[in-house]
Amino acid sequence: MDDENDSLHRNRRFADLCLYGFVRALVAVIQVLPFDMADRFCGVMATLLTRFTSIRRKTLTENFDKIFPDSTKAQRAALTWAMWHHLLLMICEIAWAPRRLHLTNWTKHFRLRDNRVILRHLLSGRPTIMVTGHYGNFEICGYVVGLMGFPTVTIARRLDNGFLHDFLADFRGTHGQFMVDKDGCAPLIDRHLQSGGLVSLLADQHAGDRGCWVDFLGCEASCHKALALFSLTSNAPMVVGYTRRIGRPMQFESGCQSAADPQNDVDGVCGGVRPLTQWYSDQLGATIAPAIEQYWWLHRRWRVKPSKAKAAPPANAITNAA
Repeated sequence: MDDENDSLHRNRRFADLCLYGFVRALVAVIQVLPFDMADRFCGVMATLLTRFTSIRRKTLTENFDKIFPDSTKAQRAALTWAMWHHLLLMICEIAWAPRRLHLTNWTKHFRLRDNRVILRHLLSGRPTIMVTGHYGNFEICGYVVGLMGFPTVTIARRLDNGFLHDFLADFRGTHGQFMVDKDGCAPLIDRHLQSGGLVSLLADQHAGDRGCWVDFLGCEASCHKALALFSLTSNAPMVVGYTRRIGRPMQFESGCQSAADPQNDVDGVCGGVRPLTQWYSDQLGATIAPAIEQYWWLHRRWRVKPSKAKAAPPANAITNAA
């Protein structure tokens, strides 16, 4: 039995190594492509993925049925193509970043909005929770925040392929983005916040049946309670930010959608886990609305709510604009 397990482990490791080698070769090719050529190639691939494959088609249909129930078949096809085009360009931009995005030229690629709000929180000396979603190019956002001299701690699930995990971790850690596994990370995050650190989180992850169910884009979704708890227990301001592509590849707008501060709760959103969770879900919805094609509609954000879960308060975060 041990020999069989060792053989399976070796075979799995070899398969992981082959996939890693393929990804590294693909990244090497992407890194030398001009922006316009890569853009056209991504468009062709998006057409193939939309018309001739069934990748995540069931999930896309379910999500569109929930969020855009009145959209036509043509509108859904157009949104699906634009989403795939965005995701493929996102991969290219991540590959380009280490070679083409530096401290001396980042202003040629980024346009900041409400930068005074963001800098006020980052330079305050207080702990800060920065939340975003699977929208725009959130990987580039973390890269640039580190490039500007603000190291972050980010919670993420470890990839099954150890080679790819280490490769992605090296990219994220190039300028001080420290990754921690989501399992058992709470004590480390608490210590980091107590020392006045910055924590970056993807706030639209499904949290299971026992999560905090709130309205997100017009439908109930389960959110991790920890995001609100980190902010409330450490009196850390929560900043909802985004980085969306504007026009050509490697051209972004990065900004602050809104911020909530437990020490200065003007709008009354920091009264507990549920109101704060609903608040940042509404803010994420508002960031998505200007460019809905840049959201990851292929991930299973909305699941079946268990009958024992408490009802979420009604809220409207996005117009039915597919």
